[in-house]
Amino acid sequence: MKIHLTSVFVDDQAKALQFYTEVLGFVKKHDVPVGEKDRWLTVVSPDEPGGIELLLEPAGHPAVKSYRDALTEDGIPLAQFAVDDVRGEYERMRDLGVRFTQEPLDMGPVTTAVFDDTCGNLIQIATLPQ
Repeated sequence: MKIHLTSVFVDDQAKALQFYTEVLGFVKKHDVPVGEKDRWLTVVSPDEPGGIELLLEPAGHPAVKSYRDALTEDGIPLAQFAVDDVRGEYERMRDLGVRFTQEPLDMGPVTTAVFDDTCGNLIQIATLPQ
């Protein structure tokens, strides 16, 4: 068994696609209309185009708002992405106007930072031990 797909709830799929591709550097994999306004919209790492897909899922379900609000209020990231250099990514993304809620922080062998994805979520980036 392996993870094939995971998701983040987003307020606006078009805005999310722009952020996740143009700022974070992911690549669009699937974009299929579902219903009148929603899409089955996934992105992948350009380094692993056949790897795990991230679904940019519409946040329309009634439970999503209270769930995300509680996580954000407590400063808890919804997801974590691995990067080679947290400090370098922090600088690059900050220069693009990304708002961070946690600057790079060394936590033993792991360095993390947390940013607002502009779509209703806090996302953590981490450099993991090699």
